[in-house]
Amino acid sequence: MKIIHAQAPLRINDIGGWTDTWFSKEGKVLNLAIKPSVEVQVKVYKNEKKEEKRVLVNAENYGETIRVNPERPSSRKHPLLQFAIGTLPIPKEFQLEINIFSPVPAGISTGTSASVCVALLGALDLLCAERHSLEEIASLAHRVETEKLKQQSGIQDQICASYGGICFIHMYRYPKAHVEPIKLEERVWEELDRRICLIYLGKPHRSSAIHEKVIERLERGGPQFQQIKKMTSVAQKAKGFLLEGDLESYGEMMILNNECQRSLYSKLISKQADFVIQVAKKYRASGWKVNGAGGKGGSMTILASTDDFLRRQMIEEINSLGGGIRFLPVFLSPSGLFAWEA
Repeated sequence: MKIIHAQAPLRINDIGGWTDTWFSKEGKVLNLAIKPSVEVQVKVYKNEKKEEKRVLVNAENYGETIRVNPERPSSRKHPLLQFAIGTLPIPKEFQLEINIFSPVPAGISTGTSASVCVALLGALDLLCAERHSLEEIASLAHRVETEKLKQQSGIQDQICASYGGICFIHMYRYPKAHVEPIKLEERVWEELDRRICLIYLGKPHRSSAIHEKVIERLERGGPQFQQIKKMTSVAQKAKGFLLEGDLESYGEMMILNNECQRSLYSKLISKQADFVIQVAKKYRASGWKVNGAGGKGGSMTILASTDDFLRRQMIEEINSLGGGIRFLPVFLSPSGLFAWEA
């Protein structure tokens, strides 16, 4: 009957991350949306056989295919996809074939699961009688992870995937937030885009146990909670430096936020991340920060030197570190969720 496409960007360099959570109650985050985007394609057919499992999902990155009953999603296999599909009402006369592709490896701390969920909901939204706003899509995607999957999740990833660009998020009362798109001068945008580097730290992010320890400490309101307040102010300052076009000071805020994460719990900054940081220092990078909550695996963002030659040398040496550590080419994404009918 028709084909629907949807794209949603990924998220990096979340200055103020950890403050957009239920235990923080209030916080501020400044993050960057990047391309290449997560891609979703939905083929719509007539459900002539009245099948209950009328949604076929191709999880391209995993090489797996599942069938889903949108009225009764299951947690047995790819629960994120199943519960996202069950979130919006799909007319019973439709049978769907959904293909999902991520441009980066799974679990690299770039908000990939949130981007997949947002892109999927954005595509399915075109089948609804009433369309949803970007704010509503972000909220629905967040509820999939927190309410249906019972997972810990801040609000920033879903917002970044929905809005794109550079987002300053003021969470005034969890999970409610005011989102301010940051508009830069063209020369500042291009300079930031040229110098931002995404580094994969060699393996997928596997640190839920570490994060539970951090959350337990924060719930008790110990000295670590002061770092949450500090990261909130760091995000505010980083926003100001970006608007001024002062990328060197923005890079300093990246480093300060990274050390705040280390103060929360030393293992949030892995040995692999510190290896990369030493290379970044060697080639006069202006900033670096572990993406997401931190821990083993995942990725980090570097704001490279203004000197192109030093940037290329830095990337070359990072790629030679071994252990799967490597540079991933990305670009700033001025737009967020976009869905259309082919």
